Amino acid sequence: MRQYIIAGNWKMNKTVSESVELAKAIVEAVKDVKKTEVVIAPTYLAAAKVADVIKGTNVKLAIQDIHWKDQGAFTGKVSVDMVKEIGAEYIIIGHSEQRQYFHETDETVNLKVKKTLAAGIKPIICIGETLDERNGGKLESVLSTQVKGAFKDVSAEDAAKCVLAYEPVWAIGTGVVATDEQAQDTQAFVRSVVKEIYGEAVAEGMRIQYGGSMKPGNAAGLLAQKDIDGGLIGGAALKADTFKGIIDAAEAR
Repeated sequence: MRQYIIAGNWKMNKTVSESVELAKAIVEAVKDVKKTEVVIAPTYLAAAKVADVIKGTNVKLAIQDIHWKDQGAFTGKVSVDMVKEIGAEYIIIGHSEQRQYFHETDETVNLKVKKTLAAGIKPIICIGETLDERNGGKLESVLSTQVKGAFKDVSAEDAAKCVLAYEPVWAIGTGVVATDEQAQDTQAFVRSVVKEIYGEAVAEGMRIQYGGSMKPGNAAGLLAQKDIDGGLIGGAALKADTFKGIIDAAEAR
């Protein structure tokens, strides 16, 4: 059975001091969690101090993005070595906001995935369609292209270390959520693309999160679906109690 993974993406929220306080609250809230992997992704600025807070606990650190180069004239970016030094175990790659606002492409996602894996860190690879793409009948072609692009020249052994996060762009931060059936059908399709590339063993072992307005009230129904292995949580991850509510739904499975 695949282990649930609930990851909180804090995006551009919380000062450093606020991030430390939230991390402390989450550590306390989830100290008895046994079955579910808990991950939090603060801002770059807060990551090192949050890493100190969660060290030795059952909460793991993710970074919201990296550059694929080791160093250089890339103002505002961070390298994989920088985040590895502070203890990052996951890196979020290809989030729809990166694709929409900062010109992320399938090619840059692939470069980041390979750089992350080479450093011994696990990628959380985000994929998802816009509402126009879904309504236009392009759902499967968009997702297939994104998955195959992300895994270009990545070995099966390395692919097995990755997490996929399916995030319908139209449901991120909108309060709109895919129905349980919509999410399951789409994630089953995503798993079928992984199977096409790597075979059944890798596909069945790979965890695929759902992202897009998951909250305590709808988490149980989503997590009950066969191909939903957790959540990449935005707004509901900014308070320890709501984040814990989602984790509780995973623990109850």
